[in-house]
Amino acid sequence: MDAPVTVTAPAGTFRGLLDRSVLSWRGIRFAVAPTGDRRWRDPLPAPDAEGEVDATAFGPVCPQPLNPAVPLGDAAVEDEDCLSLNVWAPAASAESPRPVMVWLHGGAYTFGSSSQPLYDATSMVSTGEVVVVTVNYRLGALGFLDLSGAVPDGGFDGNLALKDVLLALRWVKRNVASFGGDPDRVTVFGESAGGGLVTTLLATPSARGLFHRAIAQSSPASSVYGTTRAQKVARSFLTRLGIDPDDAGAASAVRSASVEAIVAAGKAVYAEVPTTDPGTLAFAPVVDGDLLPEAPIDALRAGRGIPVPVMIGTNKDEASLFSFMKSPLIPITGDRIDQMFADMAAENTGVELPTREQVLTAYEHVRHRAIGLGVARDIGFRLPTLWVAEGHSTVAPVYLYRFDHASPFLRLIGLGATHATELPYLWGNLVSGPKDLTFRLGGRRVAELISARMQARWTAFARGDEPSAPDAPAWPAFAADAGDTRATLVIDRHDVVVDDLDGELRRAWGDNILSFS
Repeated sequence: MDAPVTVTAPAGTFRGLLDRSVLSWRGIRFAVAPTGDRRWRDPLPAPDAEGEVDATAFGPVCPQPLNPAVPLGDAAVEDEDCLSLNVWAPAASAESPRPVMVWLHGGAYTFGSSSQPLYDATSMVSTGEVVVVTVNYRLGALGFLDLSGAVPDGGFDGNLALKDVLLALRWVKRNVASFGGDPDRVTVFGESAGGGLVTTLLATPSARGLFHRAIAQSSPASSVYGTTRAQKVARSFLTRLGIDPDDAGAASAVRSASVEAIVAAGKAVYAEVPTTDPGTLAFAPVVDGDLLPEAPIDALRAGRGIPVPVMIGTNKDEASLFSFMKSPLIPITGDRIDQMFADMAAENTGVELPTREQVLTAYEHVRHRAIGLGVARDIGFRLPTLWVAEGHSTVAPVYLYRFDHASPFLRLIGLGATHATELPYLWGNLVSGPKDLTFRLGGRRVAELISARMQARWTAFARGDEPSAPDAPAWPAFAADAGDTRATLVIDRHDVVVDDLDGELRRAWGDNILSFS
């Protein structure tokens, strides 16, 4: 049975819960998201709380389109003022402060929340002896739209969601010791868009000192764009709202729009952009030359990222989920992939790019109709991950993985180890409810063993140790220098370490970074 527990931190006194030997504090405000006539402005640090704060219920989720693939929980309530975080910690006392893991959820920068049932940290905390913090940030147009170029005199700020995350990390640095955490051992980790935020933070100079290790799972590390692209997206968004960006009243009109209208316009742009520009996202961090001086993929490939140890990887069949859902985000059909190659050439004039024929040599062993899935997976996830590993390994230890495991049911329906399927294993929350079909054909016991190994490796890394697991092979660091093995951990029924797992892929695509502005 839950029992209340109270902690006093610099930010205030918070009353949480004790459940199954794990303490939790939920819905703690770390920042204020300006709304109304101050919408699209930088977040403000939440004022220190007066009196005892009830931290037994999750805070609101950021307004977002409905997405059945991203269940938010029955009690989820949407509100623009959504900048809260949740803390989980072991109830047992410790001789020294525990390492801290700060989670950034995924969802294409448009969906999701820190309070999703999947991210309940009870299992990870109870087995890993860590403090886990899950963070909300603004989503979609509210968090990633940059209106400063489309309406230059409107008083709009940019990279709002990235600034939300930076404020959350500063809150952790100031307060986590009161929850038993070590502010000098903070690992930031995330998946998909959350992984993209992690790789972006590694290239954000003002994030230096706010975290000491980083884990990026299925990061779209190269899907970060410049101000010209941001202005194009902003103008499309305004048009969807029925606002002329060149009109003198554009700034006032967009700020007075209802949240429902903003979410609807954002949803339309979210679907439109990758259709017209295959392989790109509508909403993502912006290379503004200030907070984010250069594209993260450029900085990390060149070894200019914040030099902290990094764990990074992807799933074997990333793109199959997008194909299954008929999502516009990943260019899978032949004509859209051809357009993507043409766009790459246009965006990289003067650079010797691989030919289509050269690239396809990496997929000679793949069934013809699956080639699109392979190309989409690799340009969206695997190649950027490899580029990050190669560059960052010159300045800090890097551990590269690929998650290959799929339950018998997921293999039967053709999804395999698709996007996000590693998450239930990592969090130890393998079944999402009585209607979850994942283990309908068996495989639960194997899944539990994989989950235990993943939690052991992830939390060992957060402690500052080698990412090892009992009764499993050691995971050597990746190194791309001449003569090195480019070690990659393949996570499956039995973990194995493979040297230069992506060699064929690397040789086919060549060494030049393919980018979009």
